Amino acid sequence: MKYTRLTKEQFEELHQEFINFLATQSITADEWANIKTNKPEVAEQELDVFSDIIWEGVLSKVTYLEHISPQQMHLFHCTDKHMRLIALKIKKEAIDITTKDGYAWFKDNLMSDDVEFYTAKKDYSEDKGSDKFKLIQEGATITKGQLYQYFENLVSK
Repeated sequence: MKYTRLTKEQFEELHQEFINFLATQSITADEWANIKTNKPEVAEQELDVFSDIIWEGVLSKVTYLEHISPQQMHLFHCTDKHMRLIALKIKKEAIDITTKDGYAWFKDNLMSDDVEFYTAKKDYSEDKGSDKFKLIQEGATITKGQLYQYFENLVSK
């Protein structure tokens, strides 16, 4: 398995897609029930293969990722050839930008010396999907990139 198995909730959401996946392998509902009962290891493999297919599809469409922690914000733009990063670091330890008050402070003090900006660019490894997946496993979330675009506009001035 290349990524991780989908959760029970994710499988439930993708129920119809999983049925279609089984159908492409000529596995009927009765055969699937039989496989789950009599060949659980084969059922596990099918779940893993389906999970990887779903992850590949999702990761191929990821353009922006965000990872926000109490003192740092990492904003990624995933292009065809590399990832661009805009990172912000809060120098005041008492500020937690994951809270409403902390984020309000952050917005009010964005251009102060208490906030550091960094930018970087990194080429992908051999496997672009795995690079994105690793960031997700580390806590990044897939976004539409509004924060990245806002700060890109800010740092490019």
